[in-house]
Amino acid sequence: MAKENKLGIIIGGLLLAILMASMDNTIVATAIGTIVGDLGGFDKFMWVTSAYLVAEMAGMPIFGKLSDMYGRKRFFIFGIIVFMIGSALCGTAETIVQLSIYRAIQGIGGGALMPIAFTIMFDVVPADKRGKMGGLFGAVFGLSSIFGPLLGAYITDYIHWSWIFYINLPLGFIAFVMITFFYKESVQHSKQKIDYLGAVALVGSIVCLMFALELGGKQYAWNSSTIIGLFAAFAALIVGFIFIERRAEEPIITFGMFKNRLYATSNIMAMFAGAAFITASIYIPIFIQGVLGGSATNSGLVLLPMMLGSVVTAAGGGSMLAKFKYRSIMIPTLAILVVGIALLTTLGTGSSRFLVTIFMILVGLGIGASFSVLSNAAIHGFSARQRGSASSTLNFMRSLGMTLGITVFGIIQSHHFANKLAGMFSAGGQMPEGVDLSDPRKILTPETRELIPVQVLDKITEALSSSIVHTFAWAIIPSVIALVAAFAMSKEKFDPASELEAYSASH
Repeated sequence: MAKENKLGIIIGGLLLAILMASMDNTIVATAIGTIVGDLGGFDKFMWVTSAYLVAEMAGMPIFGKLSDMYGRKRFFIFGIIVFMIGSALCGTAETIVQLSIYRAIQGIGGGALMPIAFTIMFDVVPADKRGKMGGLFGAVFGLSSIFGPLLGAYITDYIHWSWIFYINLPLGFIAFVMITFFYKESVQHSKQKIDYLGAVALVGSIVCLMFALELGGKQYAWNSSTIIGLFAAFAALIVGFIFIERRAEEPIITFGMFKNRLYATSNIMAMFAGAAFITASIYIPIFIQGVLGGSATNSGLVLLPMMLGSVVTAAGGGSMLAKFKYRSIMIPTLAILVVGIALLTTLGTGSSRFLVTIFMILVGLGIGASFSVLSNAAIHGFSARQRGSASSTLNFMRSLGMTLGITVFGIIQSHHFANKLAGMFSAGGQMPEGVDLSDPRKILTPETRELIPVQVLDKITEALSSSIVHTFAWAIIPSVIALVAAFAMSKEKFDPASELEAYSASH
Protein backbone atom coordinates (compact mmCIF):
# COMPACT_ATOMS: atom_id res chain seq x y z
CA MET A 1 0.00 0.00 0.00
CA ALA A 2 1.28 3.47 -0.90
CA LYS A 3 2.77 5.39 1.99
CA GLU A 4 0.35 8.31 1.45
CA ASN A 5 -2.68 6.00 1.58
CA LYS A 6 -1.37 4.36 4.73
CA LEU A 7 -0.87 7.76 6.37
CA GLY A 8 -4.39 8.77 5.36
CA ILE A 9 -5.84 5.68 7.07
CA ILE A 10 -3.89 6.42 10.26
CA ILE A 11 -5.08 10.05 10.27
CA GLY A 12 -8.65 8.85 9.70
CA GLY A 13 -8.40 6.58 12.76
CA LEU A 14 -7.03 9.41 14.90
CA LEU A 15 -9.77 11.81 13.79
CA LEU A 16 -12.47 9.25 14.61
CA ALA A 17 -10.99 8.81 18.08
CA ILE A 18 -10.88 12.58 18.70
CA LEU A 19 -14.45 12.91 17.45
CA MET A 20 -15.68 10.20 19.84
CA ALA A 21 -13.84 11.35 22.94
CA SER A 22 -14.49 15.09 22.59
CA MET A 23 -18.11 14.68 21.48
CA ASP A 24 -18.91 12.59 24.55
CA ASN A 25 -18.24 15.70 26.65
CA THR A 26 -21.40 17.27 25.20
CA ILE A 27 -23.60 14.61 23.58
CA VAL A 28 -25.21 13.65 26.89
CA ALA A 29 -26.33 17.23 27.64
CA THR A 30 -29.47 17.19 25.50
CA ALA A 31 -30.40 13.62 26.47
CA ILE A 32 -30.05 13.92 30.25
CA GLY A 33 -33.72 14.83 30.81
CA THR A 34 -34.90 11.70 29.03
CA ILE A 35 -32.26 9.57 30.77
CA VAL A 36 -33.34 10.78 34.21
CA GLY A 37 -36.97 10.18 33.25
CA ASP A 38 -36.16 6.54 32.43
CA LEU A 39 -33.65 5.76 35.18
CA GLY A 40 -34.68 8.12 37.98
CA GLY A 41 -32.10 9.60 40.35
CA PHE A 42 -32.64 13.28 39.58
CA ASP A 43 -30.47 14.24 42.58
CA LYS A 44 -27.50 12.37 41.08
CA PHE A 45 -27.82 13.19 37.38
CA MET A 46 -24.92 15.69 37.43
CA TRP A 47 -22.49 12.82 37.87
CA VAL A 48 -23.40 11.42 34.47
CA THR A 49 -21.35 14.28 33.00
CA SER A 50 -18.96 14.92 35.87
CA ALA A 51 -17.80 11.29 36.19
CA TYR A 52 -16.68 11.36 32.56
CA LEU A 53 -14.91 14.71 32.92
CA VAL A 54 -13.13 13.77 36.16
CA ALA A 55 -11.83 10.47 34.74
CA GLU A 56 -10.84 12.04 31.41
CA MET A 57 -9.03 15.00 32.96
CA ALA A 58 -7.19 12.87 35.51
CA GLY A 59 -6.17 10.38 32.84
CA MET A 60 -4.79 12.87 30.30
CA PRO A 61 -1.43 13.70 31.92
CA ILE A 62 -1.01 10.13 33.19
CA PHE A 63 -1.52 8.48 29.81
CA GLY A 64 0.51 11.19 28.09
CA LYS A 65 3.47 10.38 30.32
CA LEU A 66 3.01 6.62 29.93
CA SER A 67 2.95 7.00 26.13
CA ASP A 68 6.31 8.79 26.31
CA MET A 69 7.70 5.96 28.43
CA TYR A 70 6.27 2.86 26.74
CA GLY A 71 5.00 3.93 23.32
CA ARG A 72 1.92 5.66 21.88
CA LYS A 73 0.27 2.75 20.09
CA ARG A 74 -0.38 0.43 23.02
CA PHE A 75 -2.00 3.12 25.15
CA PHE A 76 -4.00 4.54 22.27
CA ILE A 77 -5.43 1.10 21.51
CA PHE A 78 -6.01 0.61 25.24
CA GLY A 79 -7.96 3.90 25.24
CA ILE A 80 -10.14 2.79 22.30
CA ILE A 81 -10.94 -0.56 23.93
CA VAL A 82 -11.76 0.95 27.35
CA PHE A 83 -13.85 3.69 25.72
CA MET A 84 -15.85 1.09 23.76
CA ILE A 85 -16.36 -1.09 26.87
CA GLY A 86 -17.57 1.96 28.80
CA SER A 87 -19.90 2.94 25.93
CA ALA A 88 -21.41 -0.55 25.74
CA LEU A 89 -21.96 -0.59 29.50
CA CYS A 90 -23.54 2.90 29.47
CA GLY A 91 -26.19 1.70 27.02
CA THR A 92 -27.17 -1.12 29.38
CA ALA A 93 -27.34 0.99 32.58
CA GLU A 94 -30.46 0.48 34.68
CA THR A 95 -29.83 3.13 37.34
CA ILE A 96 -28.27 6.59 37.33
CA VAL A 97 -25.50 5.33 39.66
CA GLN A 98 -24.61 2.54 37.22
CA LEU A 99 -24.56 5.01 34.34
CA SER A 100 -22.24 7.36 36.27
CA ILE A 101 -19.80 4.50 37.01
CA TYR A 102 -19.84 3.39 33.38
CA ARG A 103 -19.27 6.99 32.26
CA ALA A 104 -16.17 7.08 34.45
CA ILE A 105 -14.90 4.00 32.57
CA GLN A 106 -15.58 5.84 29.32
CA GLY A 107 -13.67 8.84 30.67
CA ILE A 108 -10.61 6.72 31.42
CA GLY A 109 -10.54 5.70 27.76
CA GLY A 110 -11.12 9.29 26.64
CA GLY A 111 -8.21 10.43 28.79
CA ALA A 112 -5.92 8.21 26.73
CA LEU A 113 -7.43 9.01 23.32
CA MET A 114 -7.38 12.81 23.27
CA PRO A 115 -3.74 13.67 24.03
CA ILE A 116 -2.16 10.61 22.38
CA ALA A 117 -4.07 11.18 19.12
CA PHE A 118 -2.48 14.63 18.75
CA THR A 119 0.95 13.22 19.68
CA ILE A 120 0.73 10.39 17.12
CA MET A 121 -0.21 12.95 14.49
CA PHE A 122 2.94 14.93 15.30
CA ASP A 123 4.98 11.71 15.07
CA VAL A 124 3.68 10.44 11.71
CA VAL A 125 2.95 13.58 9.69
CA PRO A 126 5.92 15.19 7.89
CA ALA A 127 6.69 18.62 9.29
CA ASP A 128 5.80 20.49 6.10
CA LYS A 129 2.23 19.15 6.34
CA ARG A 130 1.86 19.31 10.11
CA GLY A 131 0.42 22.82 10.23
CA LYS A 132 -2.48 22.03 7.90
CA MET A 133 -3.07 18.70 9.62
CA GLY A 134 -3.10 20.42 13.00
CA GLY A 135 -5.75 22.75 11.61
CA LEU A 136 -7.85 19.75 10.55
CA PHE A 137 -7.52 18.16 13.99
CA GLY A 138 -8.45 21.44 15.65
CA ALA A 139 -11.47 21.84 13.36
CA VAL A 140 -12.73 18.35 14.28
CA PHE A 141 -12.31 19.20 17.98
CA GLY A 142 -14.33 22.38 17.49
CA LEU A 143 -17.00 20.67 15.40
CA SER A 144 -17.54 17.98 18.03
CA SER A 145 -18.40 20.55 20.69
CA ILE A 146 -21.18 21.91 18.46
CA PHE A 147 -22.55 18.72 16.91
CA GLY A 148 -22.49 16.70 20.14
CA PRO A 149 -25.68 18.27 21.55
CA LEU A 150 -27.41 18.20 18.14
CA LEU A 151 -26.65 14.51 17.59
CA GLY A 152 -27.63 13.70 21.18
CA ALA A 153 -31.00 15.42 20.72
CA TYR A 154 -31.70 13.69 17.40
CA ILE A 155 -30.82 10.19 18.64
CA THR A 156 -32.83 10.67 21.85
CA ASP A 157 -35.90 11.94 19.98
CA TYR A 158 -35.95 9.45 17.11
CA ILE A 159 -34.16 6.29 18.37
CA HIS A 160 -33.33 5.85 22.07
CA TRP A 161 -30.92 7.55 24.46
CA SER A 162 -28.83 4.37 24.80
CA TRP A 163 -27.71 4.83 21.18
CA ILE A 164 -25.79 8.00 22.03
CA PHE A 165 -23.40 5.48 23.63
CA TYR A 166 -23.83 2.53 21.26
CA ILE A 167 -22.90 4.73 18.28
CA ASN A 168 -19.34 4.73 19.63
CA LEU A 169 -18.98 0.97 19.05
CA PRO A 170 -18.79 0.95 15.22
CA LEU A 171 -16.77 4.19 15.21
CA GLY A 172 -14.37 2.78 17.82
CA PHE A 173 -14.00 -0.51 15.96
CA ILE A 174 -13.10 1.29 12.72
CA ALA A 175 -10.54 3.46 14.55
CA PHE A 176 -9.14 0.34 16.26
CA VAL A 177 -8.61 -1.45 12.93
CA MET A 178 -7.07 1.63 11.29
CA ILE A 179 -4.51 2.16 14.04
CA THR A 180 -3.78 -1.49 14.89
CA PHE A 181 -2.97 -2.60 11.37
CA PHE A 182 -1.59 0.55 9.73
CA TYR A 183 0.27 2.49 12.43
CA LYS A 184 3.81 1.16 12.89
CA GLU A 185 5.50 3.00 15.72
CA SER A 186 9.11 3.82 14.95
CA VAL A 187 10.17 6.08 17.82
CA GLN A 188 12.14 4.24 20.49
CA HIS A 189 10.98 4.36 24.08
CA SER A 190 12.69 3.35 27.31
CA LYS A 191 11.04 1.88 30.38
CA GLN A 192 11.15 4.10 33.45
CA LYS A 193 9.59 4.21 36.89
CA ILE A 194 5.89 5.10 37.08
CA ASP A 195 4.98 7.86 39.52
CA TYR A 196 2.08 6.09 41.24
CA LEU A 197 2.03 8.45 44.24
CA GLY A 198 1.78 11.48 41.97
CA ALA A 199 -1.03 9.82 40.00
CA VAL A 200 -3.05 9.19 43.18
CA ALA A 201 -2.56 12.79 44.37
CA LEU A 202 -3.57 14.21 40.96
CA VAL A 203 -6.71 12.09 40.64
CA GLY A 204 -7.69 12.76 44.25
CA SER A 205 -7.29 16.52 43.89
CA ILE A 206 -9.44 16.65 40.75
CA VAL A 207 -12.16 14.49 42.34
CA CYS A 208 -12.29 16.76 45.43
CA LEU A 209 -12.45 19.91 43.28
CA MET A 210 -15.22 18.53 41.07
CA PHE A 211 -17.26 17.35 44.09
CA ALA A 212 -16.92 20.78 45.72
CA LEU A 213 -17.95 22.67 42.58
CA GLU A 214 -20.83 20.33 41.73
CA LEU A 215 -22.30 20.09 45.23
CA GLY A 216 -21.63 23.65 46.42
CA GLY A 217 -24.71 25.85 46.42
CA LYS A 218 -26.91 22.85 45.57
CA GLN A 219 -26.85 19.95 48.00
CA TYR A 220 -24.67 21.90 50.46
CA ALA A 221 -24.15 25.59 51.22
CA TRP A 222 -20.86 27.06 50.06
CA ASN A 223 -19.84 27.77 53.66
CA SER A 224 -20.81 24.30 54.91
CA SER A 225 -18.18 22.07 56.49
CA THR A 226 -18.57 19.56 53.65
CA ILE A 227 -17.72 22.03 50.87
CA ILE A 228 -14.98 23.75 52.86
CA GLY A 229 -13.53 20.32 53.63
CA LEU A 230 -13.55 19.34 49.96
CA PHE A 231 -11.77 22.55 48.95
CA ALA A 232 -9.26 22.05 51.77
CA ALA A 233 -8.65 18.46 50.62
CA PHE A 234 -8.16 19.72 47.04
CA ALA A 235 -5.64 22.33 48.21
CA ALA A 236 -3.74 19.79 50.33
CA LEU A 237 -3.64 17.20 47.55
CA ILE A 238 -2.55 19.67 44.87
CA VAL A 239 0.24 20.98 47.11
CA GLY A 240 1.20 17.39 47.82
CA PHE A 241 1.14 16.63 44.09
CA ILE A 242 3.50 19.52 43.34
CA PHE A 243 5.82 18.40 46.15
CA ILE A 244 5.81 14.80 44.85
CA GLU A 245 6.37 15.79 41.22
CA ARG A 246 9.34 18.01 42.04
CA ARG A 247 11.08 15.02 43.61
CA ALA A 248 9.87 12.16 41.43
CA GLU A 249 12.39 10.49 39.14
CA GLU A 250 9.86 10.42 36.28
CA PRO A 251 7.05 12.86 37.17
CA ILE A 252 3.66 12.73 35.45
CA ILE A 253 3.79 16.49 34.86
CA THR A 254 7.32 17.77 34.48
CA PHE A 255 7.20 21.26 35.97
CA GLY A 256 10.59 21.99 34.48
CA MET A 257 8.85 22.09 31.10
CA PHE A 258 6.98 25.21 32.24
CA LYS A 259 10.31 27.05 32.31
CA ASN A 260 9.88 27.01 28.55
CA ARG A 261 8.09 30.32 28.00
CA LEU A 262 6.33 29.22 24.82
CA TYR A 263 5.02 26.07 26.53
CA ALA A 264 3.84 27.89 29.67
CA THR A 265 1.98 30.64 27.79
CA SER A 266 0.38 28.08 25.45
CA ASN A 267 -1.10 26.25 28.44
CA ILE A 268 -2.37 29.50 29.97
CA MET A 269 -4.05 30.46 26.70
CA ALA A 270 -5.65 27.03 26.27
CA MET A 271 -7.10 27.14 29.78
CA PHE A 272 -8.53 30.67 29.82
CA ALA A 273 -9.65 30.84 26.17
CA GLY A 274 -11.42 27.51 26.74
CA ALA A 275 -13.28 28.95 29.74
CA ALA A 276 -14.47 31.97 27.74
CA PHE A 277 -15.48 29.90 24.72
CA ILE A 278 -17.50 27.32 26.67
CA THR A 279 -19.42 30.14 28.39
CA ALA A 280 -20.48 31.55 25.03
CA SER A 281 -21.33 28.04 23.76
CA ILE A 282 -23.65 27.36 26.71
CA TYR A 283 -25.42 30.69 27.15
CA ILE A 284 -25.95 31.87 23.56
CA PRO A 285 -28.48 29.05 22.85
CA ILE A 286 -30.22 29.80 26.17
CA PHE A 287 -30.38 33.50 25.20
CA ILE A 288 -31.78 32.68 21.75
CA GLN A 289 -34.40 30.31 23.14
CA GLY A 290 -35.28 31.96 26.43
CA VAL A 291 -34.99 35.65 25.52
CA LEU A 292 -35.58 35.89 21.77
CA GLY A 293 -38.08 33.02 21.71
CA GLY A 294 -36.29 30.57 19.44
CA SER A 295 -37.54 26.97 19.28
CA ALA A 296 -35.92 24.19 21.30
CA THR A 297 -35.28 22.20 18.13
CA ASN A 298 -33.14 24.95 16.64
CA SER A 299 -31.39 26.13 19.82
CA GLY A 300 -28.35 23.97 19.04
CA LEU A 301 -28.28 24.89 15.36
CA VAL A 302 -27.96 28.52 16.41
CA LEU A 303 -24.29 27.82 17.20
CA LEU A 304 -23.47 26.91 13.59
CA PRO A 305 -22.06 30.39 12.79
CA MET A 306 -19.69 30.07 15.75
CA MET A 307 -18.69 26.60 14.59
CA LEU A 308 -17.98 27.80 11.05
CA GLY A 309 -15.90 30.68 12.40
CA SER A 310 -13.82 28.33 14.55
CA VAL A 311 -13.24 25.97 11.62
CA VAL A 312 -11.98 28.85 9.46
CA THR A 313 -9.31 29.99 11.94
CA ALA A 314 -8.46 26.44 13.09
CA ALA A 315 -7.61 25.48 9.51
CA GLY A 316 -6.22 28.91 8.61
CA GLY A 317 -4.05 29.12 11.73
CA GLY A 318 -2.57 25.71 11.01
CA SER A 319 -1.75 26.61 7.41
CA MET A 320 -0.06 29.88 8.49
CA LEU A 321 2.33 28.21 10.94
CA ALA A 322 5.18 28.04 8.43
CA LYS A 323 4.86 31.75 7.58
CA PHE A 324 4.24 33.49 10.90
CA LYS A 325 5.39 33.22 14.52
CA TYR A 326 3.00 31.48 16.90
CA ARG A 327 2.35 34.75 18.74
CA SER A 328 1.67 36.58 15.47
CA ILE A 329 -1.25 34.21 14.86
CA MET A 330 -2.55 34.02 18.42
CA ILE A 331 -2.53 37.76 19.25
CA PRO A 332 -4.98 38.88 16.52
CA THR A 333 -7.26 35.85 16.88
CA LEU A 334 -7.52 36.15 20.67
CA ALA A 335 -8.11 39.90 20.25
CA ILE A 336 -11.10 38.94 18.07
CA LEU A 337 -12.27 36.60 20.86
CA VAL A 338 -12.12 39.46 23.40
CA VAL A 339 -14.09 41.73 21.04
CA GLY A 340 -16.66 38.99 20.37
CA ILE A 341 -17.24 38.29 24.08
CA ALA A 342 -17.38 42.03 24.81
CA LEU A 343 -19.99 42.56 22.09
CA LEU A 344 -22.14 39.81 23.62
CA THR A 345 -22.52 42.06 26.68
CA THR A 346 -24.46 44.56 24.52
CA LEU A 347 -27.29 42.11 23.84
CA GLY A 348 -30.77 42.66 25.24
CA THR A 349 -34.40 41.65 24.82
CA GLY A 350 -34.65 43.79 21.68
CA SER A 351 -31.56 42.38 19.95
CA SER A 352 -31.93 40.82 16.52
CA ARG A 353 -30.90 37.30 15.56
CA PHE A 354 -28.66 38.79 12.87
CA LEU A 355 -26.69 40.74 15.49
CA VAL A 356 -26.26 37.63 17.64
CA THR A 357 -25.05 35.73 14.57
CA ILE A 358 -22.37 38.34 13.82
CA PHE A 359 -21.14 38.21 17.43
CA MET A 360 -21.04 34.40 17.32
CA ILE A 361 -18.94 34.41 14.16
CA LEU A 362 -16.44 36.70 15.89
CA VAL A 363 -16.22 34.40 18.93
CA GLY A 364 -15.71 31.40 16.63
CA LEU A 365 -12.99 33.19 14.65
CA GLY A 366 -11.32 34.12 17.94
CA ILE A 367 -11.15 30.60 19.39
CA GLY A 368 -10.39 28.47 16.32
CA ALA A 369 -6.63 29.02 16.13
CA SER A 370 -6.17 27.88 19.73
CA PHE A 371 -7.26 24.37 18.71
CA SER A 372 -4.52 24.01 16.08
CA VAL A 373 -1.75 26.54 16.72
CA LEU A 374 -1.38 25.89 20.45
CA SER A 375 -1.12 22.14 19.86
CA ASN A 376 1.98 22.81 17.75
CA ALA A 377 3.36 25.52 20.03
CA ALA A 378 3.10 23.30 23.12
CA ILE A 379 5.45 20.64 21.70
CA HIS A 380 7.84 23.08 20.01
CA GLY A 381 11.43 22.36 20.99
CA PHE A 382 10.66 19.17 22.92
CA SER A 383 12.05 15.78 21.98
CA ALA A 384 9.78 12.93 20.85
CA ARG A 385 10.20 11.43 24.32
CA GLN A 386 8.53 14.49 25.90
CA ARG A 387 5.84 15.27 23.35
CA GLY A 388 3.20 12.97 24.84
CA SER A 389 3.51 14.69 28.20
CA ALA A 390 3.53 18.17 26.62
CA SER A 391 0.45 17.49 24.46
CA SER A 392 -1.52 15.80 27.25
CA THR A 393 -0.86 18.63 29.70
CA LEU A 394 -2.14 21.17 27.15
CA ASN A 395 -5.33 19.13 26.62
CA PHE A 396 -5.68 18.75 30.38
CA MET A 397 -5.42 22.52 30.92
CA ARG A 398 -7.97 23.21 28.16
CA SER A 399 -10.43 20.68 29.66
CA LEU A 400 -9.85 22.10 33.15
CA GLY A 401 -10.58 25.61 31.88
CA MET A 402 -13.80 24.50 30.20
CA THR A 403 -14.93 22.53 33.24
CA LEU A 404 -14.24 25.40 35.64
CA GLY A 405 -15.84 27.80 33.17
CA ILE A 406 -19.07 25.78 33.09
CA THR A 407 -19.24 25.67 36.89
CA VAL A 408 -18.03 29.15 37.86
CA PHE A 409 -20.00 31.06 35.23
CA GLY A 410 -23.02 28.85 35.89
CA ILE A 411 -22.92 29.99 39.52
CA ILE A 412 -22.60 33.64 38.44
CA GLN A 413 -25.55 33.40 36.03
CA SER A 414 -27.92 31.55 38.36
CA HIS A 415 -27.10 33.87 41.30
CA HIS A 416 -27.73 37.01 39.24
CA PHE A 417 -30.94 35.56 37.78
CA ALA A 418 -32.25 34.59 41.23
CA ASN A 419 -31.50 38.06 42.62
CA LYS A 420 -33.28 39.73 39.69
CA LEU A 421 -36.34 37.53 40.15
CA ALA A 422 -36.40 38.13 43.91
CA GLY A 423 -36.29 41.88 43.38
CA MET A 424 -38.96 41.75 40.70
CA PHE A 425 -41.51 39.73 42.66
CA SER A 426 -40.83 41.47 45.99
CA ALA A 427 -41.74 44.71 44.21
CA GLY A 428 -45.29 43.53 43.69
CA GLY A 429 -45.09 41.02 40.87
CA GLN A 430 -46.87 37.69 41.30
CA MET A 431 -45.23 34.36 40.57
CA PRO A 432 -47.60 32.17 38.54
CA GLU A 433 -48.85 29.17 40.48
CA GLY A 434 -47.07 25.90 39.70
CA VAL A 435 -44.14 27.56 37.91
CA ASP A 436 -40.67 26.92 39.34
CA LEU A 437 -38.04 29.30 38.02
CA SER A 438 -35.11 28.16 40.15
CA ASP A 439 -33.57 26.93 36.90
CA PRO A 440 -33.60 29.48 34.04
CA ARG A 441 -34.00 26.63 31.55
CA LYS A 442 -37.50 26.05 32.93
CA ILE A 443 -38.87 29.02 30.99
CA LEU A 444 -37.47 27.69 27.72
CA THR A 445 -40.30 25.21 27.24
CA PRO A 446 -43.43 26.40 25.39
CA GLU A 447 -45.58 24.59 28.00
CA THR A 448 -44.18 26.72 30.83
CA ARG A 449 -44.39 29.94 28.83
CA GLU A 450 -48.10 29.37 28.22
CA LEU A 451 -48.72 29.28 31.98
CA ILE A 452 -47.17 32.69 32.54
CA PRO A 453 -49.05 35.96 31.90
CA VAL A 454 -47.43 38.09 29.20
CA GLN A 455 -46.52 40.95 31.58
CA VAL A 456 -44.84 38.56 34.03
CA LEU A 457 -43.11 36.63 31.23
CA ASP A 458 -41.64 39.88 29.91
CA LYS A 459 -40.14 40.62 33.32
CA ILE A 460 -38.74 37.10 33.66
CA THR A 461 -37.28 37.29 30.17
CA GLU A 462 -35.67 40.61 31.03
CA ALA A 463 -34.16 39.06 34.18
CA LEU A 464 -32.83 36.11 32.17
CA SER A 465 -31.36 38.44 29.55
CA SER A 466 -29.69 40.54 32.24
CA SER A 467 -28.19 37.47 33.96
CA ILE A 468 -26.75 36.08 30.72
CA VAL A 469 -25.27 39.42 29.65
CA HIS A 470 -23.84 39.80 33.17
CA THR A 471 -22.20 36.38 32.74
CA PHE A 472 -20.73 37.39 29.38
CA ALA A 473 -19.23 40.46 31.08
CA TRP A 474 -17.42 38.19 33.57
CA ALA A 475 -16.28 35.96 30.69
CA ILE A 476 -14.28 38.90 29.29
CA ILE A 477 -11.77 38.34 32.13
CA PRO A 478 -10.48 34.90 31.01
CA SER A 479 -10.45 36.01 27.36
CA VAL A 480 -8.29 39.03 28.27
CA ILE A 481 -5.95 36.83 30.35
CA ALA A 482 -5.54 34.58 27.29
CA LEU A 483 -4.74 37.63 25.12
CA VAL A 484 -2.17 38.90 27.63
CA ALA A 485 -0.55 35.44 27.61
CA ALA A 486 -0.34 35.67 23.81
CA PHE A 487 1.60 38.94 24.08
CA ALA A 488 3.88 37.21 26.60
CA MET A 489 4.69 34.37 24.18
CA SER A 490 8.28 34.06 23.05
CA LYS A 491 8.99 34.65 19.38
CA GLU A 492 9.58 31.11 18.13
CA LYS A 493 8.32 30.09 14.74
CA PHE A 494 7.43 26.66 13.41
CA ASP A 495 10.40 25.48 11.33
CA PRO A 496 9.38 22.81 8.80
CA ALA A 497 12.99 22.22 7.71
CA SER A 498 14.34 21.19 11.11
CA GLU A 499 11.18 19.28 11.96
CA LEU A 500 11.35 17.45 8.64
CA GLU A 501 14.92 16.45 9.38
CA ALA A 502 13.90 15.07 12.77
CA TYR A 503 10.94 13.27 11.17
CA SER A 504 13.16 11.65 8.55
CA ALA A 505 15.65 10.52 11.21
CA SER A 506 12.92 8.76 13.19
CA HIS A 507 11.36 7.12 10.12
